[in-house]
Amino acid sequence: MIRHLQREIESIKTKLLSLCALVEKNVTLATRSVAEQDEVMAQFVMNADAAIDEMEVELEEDCLKALALYQPVAVDLRALVAVLKINNDLERIGDLAVNVAERACYLATCPHALPAAFDFDSMTDKVRAMLKAAVDAFVEGNSTAAQAVCKADDEVDAINKAMYKNVEALLRRPDAEVTALVHLLSVSRDLERIADHATNIAEDVIYMRTGEIIRHHVEDYTREPA
Repeated sequence: MIRHLQREIESIKTKLLSLCALVEKNVTLATRSVAEQDEVMAQFVMNADAAIDEMEVELEEDCLKALALYQPVAVDLRALVAVLKINNDLERIGDLAVNVAERACYLATCPHALPAAFDFDSMTDKVRAMLKAAVDAFVEGNSTAAQAVCKADDEVDAINKAMYKNVEALLRRPDAEVTALVHLLSVSRDLERIADHATNIAEDVIYMRTGEIIRHHVEDYTREPA
C-alpha cells in the first residue's frame, strides 16, 4: 500500500511540474506580448489557457482519489494537500497571464504604450524570477529557497506602488493616453497578484517540508536572525 501511494504521489508531482512549465511559459509570453506589443503572441496565451484549466481539474481529481483511496498521513498527507493548493495557485496565475495578454491586445494598437517612467521590465523580471524560484523550491523540496521567494514579494509590491504614482503623474499631462495608462496599471496589478500566488506556492512548499503553516505570519518566519 505504501509503495502504491508513493508511486501515485510521484505521478501527481510529475503532472504538477508539467502544469508549472505551461503556466511559466504563458506568463513569459504574456509579459513579452506587452513589451513587444505583439497581439499574435497575446492571442496564443489566451488560447493556451484551456489546456491549463484541463490539467488543473485532472490534478485535483487525482489528488482527491489518492486521499480517498490511501488515506495518507504525516508527510504524504502534507504533500497531497500542498499539491492541491499549488495546483489552484497555478490555475489562477494562468488566468492572470490571460488578463495581461488581453491588455496587450489593446496596447498593441498604441504607438507609445510603455512610457519611460513605467518600470515594466524590472517588474516582469522579478515576478518571473519569483515564479521560477517557487517552482524550483517545490521540485527540490527546499524550504530555504521558498523563504527567499516570500521575501522577494515586498520588492514587487514596492514596484507596483511606484507604478500607481507614475501613472498618476502621467495622467496630469495634457497629452496623456488615459486608456493606455489604465491598461498598463491593470497589467501592473495582475503582475503583483502573480507574485502573490508565487508566494503562496512558496508557503505551501514550506508547509510540505516542515508542517508549519506560515500564512499571515510570513514576516516573522523570514525575518533575519538578530
